[in-house]
Order: sequence, then C-alpha cells, then structure tokens
Amino acid sequence: MDPNALTYIIGGVGLLAGIIAGKFIFAKNTQKQIDEAEQQAKKLLADAQTQAETVKQQKQLESKERFLQLKSEHEKEVGERNRKLVDSENRVRQKEQTINQKVDQLDKQVKENEAIKENLNRQIEVVNLKRNELEKHQEEHIRRLEKIAGLTADEAKKQLVESLKQEATTQALALQQEIIDDAKQKANKEARKIIIQSIQRTAAEQAIENSITVFNLESDEIKGQIIGREGRNIRAIEAATGVDLIVDDTPEAIILSSFDPLRREIARLSLTRLVTDGRIHPARIEEIVEKTRRQIEEQVMEIGERTVIELGIHGLHKELVRIVGKMRFRSSYGQNLLMHSREVANLCGIMAAELGLNPKLAKRAGLLHDIGKVPDEESELSHALLGAKLAEKYGENPAVVNAIGAHHDEMEMQYVISPIVQACDAISGARPGARREIMQQYLQRIKDLENLALAYQGVEKAYAIQAGRELRVIVEADKVTDADSDKLSFEIAQKIQTEMTFPGQIKVTVIREKRSVNVAR
Repeated sequence: MDPNALTYIIGGVGLLAGIIAGKFIFAKNTQKQIDEAEQQAKKLLADAQTQAETVKQQKQLESKERFLQLKSEHEKEVGERNRKLVDSENRVRQKEQTINQKVDQLDKQVKENEAIKENLNRQIEVVNLKRNELEKHQEEHIRRLEKIAGLTADEAKKQLVESLKQEATTQALALQQEIIDDAKQKANKEARKIIIQSIQRTAAEQAIENSITVFNLESDEIKGQIIGREGRNIRAIEAATGVDLIVDDTPEAIILSSFDPLRREIARLSLTRLVTDGRIHPARIEEIVEKTRRQIEEQVMEIGERTVIELGIHGLHKELVRIVGKMRFRSSYGQNLLMHSREVANLCGIMAAELGLNPKLAKRAGLLHDIGKVPDEESELSHALLGAKLAEKYGENPAVVNAIGAHHDEMEMQYVISPIVQACDAISGARPGARREIMQQYLQRIKDLENLALAYQGVEKAYAIQAGRELRVIVEADKVTDADSDKLSFEIAQKIQTEMTFPGQIKVTVIREKRSVNVAR
C-alpha cells in the first residue's frame, strides 16, 4: 500500500474520531441545559401556582365582603320598606276609623233630617190649609171690591200699570234730560280746557305772505341791463320763470309779481345771480334760472327734512318730505302753508296726548293734511281728497289717510284722530292774525250770513257779530214757538255748514222774546 495513501486514511480516521468525540461532548452539554431548564420551569410553575392560590384567596375574601355588604344594604332596604308599609297600614287604619266616625255622624244626621222633614211636612200641610183659607178670603175681598168700584181686577190692574208707566216715563225723561245736560256741560268744559291748553302751548306767526316781491337794485342803471335790447332780456326772464317783472318809476327797485311764491323765489335768486355776474343775455338767463331751480329743489328737500326732524316724525317717504318742503313756498289766505301745517301738527300732538291717543300719529296727520295744495300736476280733485290719495300712494297709515281726506268732511271719518285734525285745522285758520281776507270778501260773507237767516219764516232780524263768528237771529214771538226756536237754530246751522265756506265755526243763537206793554194813565 502506498505510504501516502495510508497516511491519508489514518488522517481521515483521526478526523472522524474527533468529530464524533465533539458531538458526544455537545450532546452532553445540551442535556445538562435541558435539565436546568426543566428545573427552572418547575420552579416557575410552582411560584405561579402559589401566586394563583394567593389571588384566589384574596378574591374569595373580597367576594365575601361584597356579599356581606350587599346583604346588609338589602336587609336595610327591606327594613325601610317594612317600616313604610307599617306606617301606611297605620294611616289606612286611622282613615278607616275617621271614615267610620263620619259614617256614624251621617247616619245620625240622616235620622235627624228625617225627623225635621216629617216636622216640615206637618208645617207645610198647615200652611197649605191657611193659604187656601186666605185665597178664599182674597177672592171674596176682590168680589166685594169689584162690586164697590164697578171694575174687574184686570181693568184695575191695567189702569194701575198705565198710571205707573206714565209716571215712570215722565221721571225717566226728566232724568235723561238732566243726565244729557250734565254730560254736555262737562263735555263742553273738558273740550274747552283741552283746546285752550293746546292753543296756549303753541306759538304761531302772523300772516305776512303776499303776491309780490320787491327786488332792490344798487342803481337804476341795472334796470336797462335787465330789460335788454328791445326788451329781450326781460321777456326771457318772464318766459323762464313764469313771473311778471314790473319795471316802473320806483327808484332802485323791480317788482316781481306772481301768485306762486316758489316761482317768485326762483326769479328773485336768478336776478340776484345775474346782477352779481353782470352777464345778462337770454342764454345766460336760461342757464342761471335752471341752476337756481335745481338749487331750490335741494332747498325744498332740506326744508322738508328739517321740518320732519323738528317735529319728531320718522319713516316719511322722500316724496312726501319733498312735498312738505314745497309747502314753505305756498300760502292760503295770506297764511304760509308750511307754518300752518306745523302749527296744526303741534296742536294735534298736544290734543291727542291730552285725550290719551297716539300723539306721533296725530302729529303726522296734522303735518300732511294739506299736501294736496301743492301737487306736481293739476287735478280735478279737491286738495283734501288729492292729499289722501297721495298719502295712500306713498304707504301712509290708513288713519292718516282718512284724517287727510276727511278734514273738510269730503270723506267719512273712520278714526279718532280725524276730528282732531279737523278741529286743529280750524283752530289754526280761525285764530286772530292767522289769515288775511280782502275787506270786500269779509263784508260779503257777513251779509250772506244775515240774508241766509232772514230767508226763514218768522225771522224778524239777524245780526252777524264777533267778526262773523256768531249769528244772532231774533224771531217773532207770535209766529215761532220755543220748540220751533230749537229747530230753527239747528236748520240755520246746517244750512250755513253746507252752503257757505268759512274758517273756524259759527255759533247760531235764536232769540225769542214776548213783551206785553200797557200804559197806566
């Protein structure tokens, strides 16, 4: 055998022996570790069993304590319920005793009532017997009375009822008249008090408006510039403003004539600007007049807004505010329309407050009552109806609309503030100095008043006194009775109200006098 091969074999055997010896040693060590692990596992298991037993004992103790606690609470609750049941039984037992006592008392009262009832029945029988006897006596008495008086009982009863009825009617009429007179006296007194207080608490201006405006000039040389070549400037001014310019011999003055104060104001301001500027010709005139008209429109809005703010009126439509401002440039009988409307508004507010009504609503109606006098377009309606239509158009309260339309009796009054507005309008127009009338118109109204009264039969004389505020009518005593006097006074007042136009009110007094004259000689 080859020595090298033998060497290789011996080396391989040695290597194999080493591997087997290593595996034997590793297996021995592994068995030792396994034994140690089993011992640790047994130790851990024993510890776990010990802890489990401890926890089990603790839980058992806790369960016993909880059970004992619940048992105690349950026994306590059961005892409380038993106590309540015992209390309830005691109360029921007491109620039963009380009810039994009341039943005994009721039985006793029933027995007593039966005895009383028997006694009453006996008394009723006695009363019935006596009543029958009385009826027989009464019938006998009535027969005797009928025989003596010659009247049956029904006839006598009718006569008695009739006499009592007449007496009661007379007393009722007298009492009614007394109540009416007392009510009239108190009502007139209270009404006068309210009206006087309202008038005294309102200050107003005198009538100062007219139909002309005097435009003052620095020198007469400016008159020629205003007239222009062949009068073209003055014609242009009149055409643009609608105002008549009167240029006469009055030194340093030109008269602006128009019944429309708004037009006169536009003409006055336009002339002031033209004279100040110095350029006066038709084109410039039209430009200045248009600019002035726009300025007046803005001024009208400012006047309207300032008026409603001063009066404490809120929520008024802008168009109504503009109409209120336009009233500043209108007048009626010489009385400025805006001043008149402000005065009426203040009077309405005071009077409504005195009567316990809404003063703001009354003041609103008083301010707007004459808006129909300044329409933007001509209308065939009266100013009261036109004003009501405008107020309704711009969403005013129905009470305000009715007060505007009814303040001259052209619409039926449906709200309480309507007569207040009518009365305050009359107060504002009738007070001294409020309006200016032409003397001829005043004399004609006085004469018409007297002639209206003289047209009635039995009227001897008629006199209009107190500036036409009172009409005294003297009648012939032989032709007119006292009852006719009341009727005549009413008829004359109604005729004046329907046929004549007058500020305020007119008192009609009918005087009937009977004189018997004899002469001793």
